[in-house]
Amino acid sequence: MTAGGLKILETELRDLKDVERPAVIRAIATAREHGDLKENAEYHAARDRQSFIEGRIKELASIVSYAEVIDHSGFTGDMVRFGATVVLADEDTDAESTYQIVGQHEASIEEGRMSVTSPLGRALIAKSVGDSVEINAPGGAKSYEIVKVDYK
Repeated sequence: MTAGGLKILETELRDLKDVERPAVIRAIATAREHGDLKENAEYHAARDRQSFIEGRIKELASIVSYAEVIDHSGFTGDMVRFGATVVLADEDTDAESTYQIVGQHEASIEEGRMSVTSPLGRALIAKSVGDSVEINAPGGAKSYEIVKVDYK
């Protein structure tokens, strides 16, 4: 993963441990004061939230402990590699989109980060500016041309 992606996951982990976990413990304590736990929706919601938080903490702790950070700052050229920011043009509509190729745990298409393990991410690796890639999408085959490759 990238250094930025690791930092985001570490921040989320710290927030869950230092803010969310204590807050849900307080919510459970408050709900217990209301009496009968069998019919206490507030208590059950807080316990469900606690279960989610503890699961996410375990997941993030594992990811962070095994993370291998790849420094892409020294990469140059017009070939797509891990960490590259790629501008793609849809060959049907000429619409351009920009994505950074990142690890699967830091991917977020809404934020312009595409997983290296996604179908399009795998198709782009080792291709260069001017190359076309085709993937089978749920709506049918899609073709993209690599317009620009940058390493920021």
